[in-house]
Parts: sequence; C-alpha cells; structure tokens
Amino acid sequence: MIRASRKKVGLSQEALADAAGIDRSHMGKIERGERNVTLLNLCRIAAALETKASVLLGDAGL
Repeated sequence: MIRASRKKVGLSQEALADAAGIDRSHMGKIERGERNVTLLNLCRIAAALETKASVLLGDAGL
C-alpha cells in the first residue's frame, strides 16, 4: 500500500526514499514486499507521505 500512497501524492520512489531517509533500492524492496519494513521506517515513510503510520497499516488491512 506504500506504492499506492506514494503514487497518490505524486512522488517518485526515489523522492520518497530521499524524504524518508531510506536507500532507494531498499524502498523498492519494501514496496514489492521483498523486505519487511521496521516500525521506525514505517513512521519515516508515513511522515514523508504526510500521513500517519496507522493509515498505512489500515490501508494494508492490519
């Protein structure tokens, strides 16, 4: 659901990764479900998307 949220706000994967302080390749793996996201990184991603981590978790059905 991170990819959908990122596209909704019009950010590239690289721009989101940069804003969240996460390596772009790691961000890609998170979006594809190849890596589990840590709570800290989830909060960083949510902040970069100007939303709450709980919204991202809710969108994912968690």
